[in-house]
Amino acid sequence: MQIETPPTEKRYEKPEGERRGLIIVNTGDGKGKSTAAFGLAFRATGRGKAVKVFQFMKVPSARFGEHRLAEQVGLPVEGLGDGFSWKSKDLEHSAQLARDGWAKARAAILSGEYFLVVLDEVTYPLIYGWLPLPDVLETLAARPRDVHVCLTGRRCPEEIMAIADTVTEMRLVKHAFQAGIPAQRGIED
Repeated sequence: MQIETPPTEKRYEKPEGERRGLIIVNTGDGKGKSTAAFGLAFRATGRGKAVKVFQFMKVPSARFGEHRLAEQVGLPVEGLGDGFSWKSKDLEHSAQLARDGWAKARAAILSGEYFLVVLDEVTYPLIYGWLPLPDVLETLAARPRDVHVCLTGRRCPEEIMAIADTVTEMRLVKHAFQAGIPAQRGIED
């Protein structure tokens, strides 16, 4: 490790542009995409902002740690799916759940009622062909000016990344699962 001298002068100029709603993407094969999105959601909720989280792959009855905390702070989280695709007994049903969920998410984005709408794991129904990419792009473009949208999931379509204001790619360097360590309460769920 190389030791650095802390900066003593600001290394950037303060942006002078107008504040507006952002499109934020968390993608990549590394861990932390949904965790970062929930961090944004909790931060905005802590500021008294209206936030809605839609989870495209989680079942409505999911009770992971984030759901328990969200309940405590009044952050609405809605599971729209039926779990991992490889566990699905009917992929067409899974696709229909995604389409029905998108209708809800789209309405929330366009309503202007929310400061932030999180579309957690939305890239999967997109890359499976369950959701039409043009409709998602049109919705993002048509959203009210002050609405922020955060999209998560692996392999985010380039078309979404091109219009996004902030894109973070979580890069997998190493994961405990690869060493045979199973998912752990409070870390993965």
